[in-house]
Amino acid sequence: MTRLKTLFDEESKANNEQLGPSSCINVESVERLNEKAFPNGDLYVGDFKEILPHGKGKYTWSDGTVYDGDWEAGKMAGKGLLIWPSGAKYNGDISGGYLHGFGAFTASDGSIYEGHWRMNIRHGYGKKQYSNSDIYEGEWKEGEHEGKGIYFWNNGNKYTGNWKRGKMHGRGVMEWINGDHYNGCWFNGFRHGNGIYQYADGGYYFGTWTRGLKDGKGLFYPAGSKRPSLKKCCTSLGYDNDHKTALPQCSSLHLEEDIVKKPSIKRSLSEKISVSGVLKGSGRMSSKTAESSGLSDSGREFVHHNSSGTFSFDSDAGQSELQENTAIIYEREYMQGVLIKERIRDYNKLSKKAEKKTKFHAKETQKSSCVGIFKGHNSYHLMLNLQLGIRYTVGKITPVPKREVRAADFGDRARITMFFPKKGSQFTPPHKSIDFYWKDYCPMVFRHLRELFKLDAAEYMMSICGDDGLTEISSPGKSGSLFYLSHDDKFVIKTLKKSELKVLLKMLPKYHNHVKEHENTLITKFFGLHRITLPGRRKVRFVVMGNMFCTELRIHRRYDLKGSTHGRITDKDKIHENTTLKDLDLSYEFHMDKSLREFLFDQIADDCAFLKSQQIIDYSLLLGLHFRAPEPLDGLVEPPNISPNMQSSPAGQDGEVLFPSKGFVLLAHEPSSVNTDPGPHIRGRALRAFSLGNQEVDILVPGTGRLRVQLGVNMPARANHKLPQDESDSAEVELFEVYDVILYMGIIDILQEYNAKKKAEHAYKSVKFGPTTISVVEPELYANRFTNFLKQKVFPEQP
Repeated sequence: MTRLKTLFDEESKANNEQLGPSSCINVESVERLNEKAFPNGDLYVGDFKEILPHGKGKYTWSDGTVYDGDWEAGKMAGKGLLIWPSGAKYNGDISGGYLHGFGAFTASDGSIYEGHWRMNIRHGYGKKQYSNSDIYEGEWKEGEHEGKGIYFWNNGNKYTGNWKRGKMHGRGVMEWINGDHYNGCWFNGFRHGNGIYQYADGGYYFGTWTRGLKDGKGLFYPAGSKRPSLKKCCTSLGYDNDHKTALPQCSSLHLEEDIVKKPSIKRSLSEKISVSGVLKGSGRMSSKTAESSGLSDSGREFVHHNSSGTFSFDSDAGQSELQENTAIIYEREYMQGVLIKERIRDYNKLSKKAEKKTKFHAKETQKSSCVGIFKGHNSYHLMLNLQLGIRYTVGKITPVPKREVRAADFGDRARITMFFPKKGSQFTPPHKSIDFYWKDYCPMVFRHLRELFKLDAAEYMMSICGDDGLTEISSPGKSGSLFYLSHDDKFVIKTLKKSELKVLLKMLPKYHNHVKEHENTLITKFFGLHRITLPGRRKVRFVVMGNMFCTELRIHRRYDLKGSTHGRITDKDKIHENTTLKDLDLSYEFHMDKSLREFLFDQIADDCAFLKSQQIIDYSLLLGLHFRAPEPLDGLVEPPNISPNMQSSPAGQDGEVLFPSKGFVLLAHEPSSVNTDPGPHIRGRALRAFSLGNQEVDILVPGTGRLRVQLGVNMPARANHKLPQDESDSAEVELFEVYDVILYMGIIDILQEYNAKKKAEHAYKSVKFGPTTISVVEPELYANRFTNFLKQKVFPEQP
């Protein structure tokens, strides 16, 4: 029923109208004192003001619906009681004919909601008890759980945390009736991201999850071991330095204290009056939702270990075995729920290593050249300055009519400069940062590059300059550069040395031509070059680049590959979840489809020829690996979380198979079936696969969807694990030798010239370490060695 409109408006026009229960009250009626009856069977009894219901009154519709409450100028307004023929009823605030404000609604199925409404929809703080006795108390938005809230299941399970669009999303704590707890991150109803799983017997698992399954590295503390410090767990796994797994958003083990505080409720006029509208978005967690979200079963550890460290498969999946030696912990690695590797560690040694690593990291941060610039200045100010400058530049350059790039658009003199005082000026807005000068280099060139890379100016500006801000991430190299990541993961912003800025400006005309001619280039894509001058004449230079790992799939390994050997290995004790590994750390070789491999090396040859022509060295292939779970061995795969009311099944939401026998499937390319939007690292066509008759191909990834295969993005391969000749760590167990993988790659660090300084370094290191093992060699040798290493060691031809 729509809201009631004004009574008796334009009486002369209404004499011949028949108005039903969802319209105005008809003037063709039989009148008594404070009572009006209508020909269609409706009846109003109550107060009038002139000819309009005003004050207290009761309106009964011919279908049996009754409203008893306040009226104002012919409209329901104030407080009242609505009763529907189905048995549903509402008692509370009404405004303009809508449920709007605070009120209690009892549905025909027996569910009860008490809380705030907006225009007939639950909106604000409220509590709902469902017909199956589930209870949700917390924030609502447009009829769905959104914000902070607590959900109690009728079986005793409880979730306390953040919600989005009716699903658990963000930070939250899940408590199972059997005593298990999970405290960590959620995404779209699944455990997703980093978190801590505490078992009822006292064991802990600290690690990462993807769509409800363990995925990546983690630490397992058996029952009876010393309770782990969250900070030490973070440091041991490397989460302290990574934006993706940083814990501030999900670190509290006492989250309930933040959530349960009930806001003071102000009753205000507010919401609509159709039973179907009121019932919209009930928010009950159905058995299907519970199954797909992993709510009703703990999904606990099921692989146990005896004191010798060998695997024993226990039929009871619900216990984390008490160890005799409580100093023993387990470093584990999972892929989509399948345990693939385990290493037994001594807790005391790991704890000391974590403390040493924390001190070392603090020292390195103090030594870092770029970080030292900002003593006395918050990094927040630098990010804000960057956003203000980019917003100004893009806004200024976008309206300029499109034209071809000219020679005058290149070089140091092609720039936009502006002063940004804190109080604002005729050209700049006031801001909360410090005064700074902004310089934007070659704005017309970079605008044209963004157009070549098919980036929309508004989307580019929103990614970097939106309200969500930028995330500072740690530097994976020795340069001491600061790195920022856009909120949508599309763009990486890096600080540059003055020498690197000069190299980029010098090579920019040739770079522009190269990326124009080679749409599938693997070379880093540059989108902007800027400089901020802070008080005291301190200058900070930035370049905006595409993020090569912008994907919804988890990147399990990262490698920086140069083709040299000196210093190209990482200390095992310093390796964590997000460490970028080096050449000698690579223990896999990747076999690709014949056509994909040919296309890859044709492009690498073109890119290396360009870099050689610019006298560039020291570049590398940044390679990211997403492993697909191998076909699971019995007992090694984590069981799916199933609602107790549902039959056990390996299917998740919408019937998707959680544990496929294959990691992925190649299919003929269908543009309508995949996302064809340009990414920050790609703009070329779909690739052709020899195995599918040289057709353009997509890759179907179970649990994720169908993805377009392009050069450097979503490239399928088979990873063969190369077994080490000397097994130095007998406590580490590698369970599989072959994996399906999806590759992401690009050529990075292309701003180092082979100049006089590097020639001197080459002469010195050649004598000390040998001319073939070092990274610093002349450009032609560097390009040949780089290509041969990738061809022979990384992507060899299939035998």
